[in-house]
Amino acid sequence: MGVQAPSNPYRAQPPKAFWRSAVAEKSFFDIEEVYAPKFDIRQARVATAGSCFAQHIGRALRNKGLGYLDLEPAPGVLPVQCQGRYGYGLFSARYGNIYTTRQLVQLFDRAFGTFRPVETAWETGGRWADPFRPTIEPDGFGSEEELAECRSAHFAAVRQLFETLDVLIFTLGLTETWISAIDGAAYPMCPGTAAGTFDPAKYRFVNLGYPKIRNDLEEFIQRIHSINLGAKFLLTVSPVPLTATATANHVISATMYSKSVLRAVAGDLCDTLDCVDYFPSYELIAGPAARGAFFEPNMREVNAAGVAYVMSKFFADGPGDTAAAPPVPGSTEPATRRRGFEYCDEASLGEYLIR
Repeated sequence: MGVQAPSNPYRAQPPKAFWRSAVAEKSFFDIEEVYAPKFDIRQARVATAGSCFAQHIGRALRNKGLGYLDLEPAPGVLPVQCQGRYGYGLFSARYGNIYTTRQLVQLFDRAFGTFRPVETAWETGGRWADPFRPTIEPDGFGSEEELAECRSAHFAAVRQLFETLDVLIFTLGLTETWISAIDGAAYPMCPGTAAGTFDPAKYRFVNLGYPKIRNDLEEFIQRIHSINLGAKFLLTVSPVPLTATATANHVISATMYSKSVLRAVAGDLCDTLDCVDYFPSYELIAGPAARGAFFEPNMREVNAAGVAYVMSKFFADGPGDTAAAPPVPGSTEPATRRRGFEYCDEASLGEYLIR
């Protein structure tokens, strides 16, 4: 009579719980059950915000005919090929990339009038830039009045968005940010890169830690629920590494710190709040099982195969219809054509730094 293996909690676990059966013995494209959604978004009004990678999710929702919200659409006179460059169609409103949780809370507070930053416009050569959306007008606004009018319309759209959405998909991107030393206002990019002039007496660098990021998200959820009690939140973490770090660390270490903290916060909130879910886009792209196949040669930008793979898992394992199989990595189609729809301020940081 053979010796029976001792009983332990792992014996009752399904195949997806073991690396060998769930990953090592399968093609990466055949990996299943990576996402068990808490709520169905097929009939929901869905909004997107966050870092660059959130743009892919918004486009997939729109292409599938789901209830994707775009409350700040491009004017009809603007050619389609120019809309992304002017901040239209990238997210559910024209707020541009929201890289940090501090920016997210600030957007709500500014839209509802509870926070008014000291700096509201940056002037360069007779043109004006919005410090909190520095790239939505590539050539700048013609006057402060024009900028203020645009901002007022934007805030009206944001208020309507927050009041009417059923689900907000937010992609966490960065922990590093630059804030005003005067009033704590958070900027999407370091002043003096895309716009403005850097002054060390006016701006300071902050690398947000776990407690601050979690507190930001909890406060944001409370704010949304004060005007929209049934709202739900689907968090993701961007797999895109940092372009540059303002810390003393190597950019690899800085990236891993940032993504680790963001992933930990997202996981904890998903585990503790019924209104919060998490989708593992970061793990699917940057995890060891992918073997780096979903990055462009610079090992930073996600290629078309990676985007398609993530979307296939989102819709196959989660809400919506099963997506088509993603393209094989190594497509010879030019990256500029494949990725022309994505606009990422942070990806341009290197260009700004060497000017």
